[in-house]
Amino acid sequence: MFAALLALLAVGFIAVAPRVLAGATSLRRRPRAGLWLWQTSALAGVLCVVATPLVAVHALTSLPASPANDASRGLSLAALALSAVVLARLLINAHLVGSRLRAARARHRTLVDLVGTHHSKHTRVLPHTMPTAYCVPGLRHRVVLSESTLARLSEDELQAVIAHELAHLGERHDLLLEYFAVVHRTAPSWLRSENAVREVALLIERLADEAARHKVGEIPLARAMVSLAGASTPEGALGIRTPGATAIRMEMLTAEEPSRAGTLAAYLLGIGALALPIIIVVAAFVA
Repeated sequence: MFAALLALLAVGFIAVAPRVLAGATSLRRRPRAGLWLWQTSALAGVLCVVATPLVAVHALTSLPASPANDASRGLSLAALALSAVVLARLLINAHLVGSRLRAARARHRTLVDLVGTHHSKHTRVLPHTMPTAYCVPGLRHRVVLSESTLARLSEDELQAVIAHELAHLGERHDLLLEYFAVVHRTAPSWLRSENAVREVALLIERLADEAARHKVGEIPLARAMVSLAGASTPEGALGIRTPGATAIRMEMLTAEEPSRAGTLAAYLLGIGALALPIIIVVAAFVA
């Protein structure tokens, strides 16, 4: 019974929660709390998937042989099989996504080191006529700009762009994106929500926007975002441009401060999401 409940919760956290959170646009004004809620709900789904076979095995070994327990045994076996498949998919996708992204970043880092000029220790400037600005995450990270970007932006706008990219690197936003990409790929296609992927990417950009806004102000950042609206970002990199979301991000720069109550509620909901599968597992082993 507990294993079946965990399996249902896993579906809820993986399939239903992303659709609900994607529609909660108020989280855009509190991106850190919003991402906490996204992370905890996704992690709660993973915990349910991992815990389901443990609880199912416990139920199978603890139930005495009797016709009355056949239904519970059947549900436990079904939950065990489903969880094993999902867990295997999760591990395989984690390897595939991680390997592809790290290989792409390594290739691109080598390329910009060869072609670009050294602007600073970790910054490279490419001889390109198109404005571009992005960062290549990793232990040997890079901030990449084009000559056109340097020519087009004023000093404070350039500082806003660099602060934005350094926020991505310093807070390892790439790991967040990778985590959500793995969870998204693991879910069956009929359970996935593309809006969820876009919303997470938007919240991550909002976090970097807030770091840049605190450093140089919203006006230089907004101007830089407009100037770089047509910039492209290679695979595995994080750029200042978010396709289709520039207007939303600029609107958020001047939005009123979010209420503390709403922010606290988001954090508490995240804690509750994590606590729920843990409580069920404890109850299953205590019962």
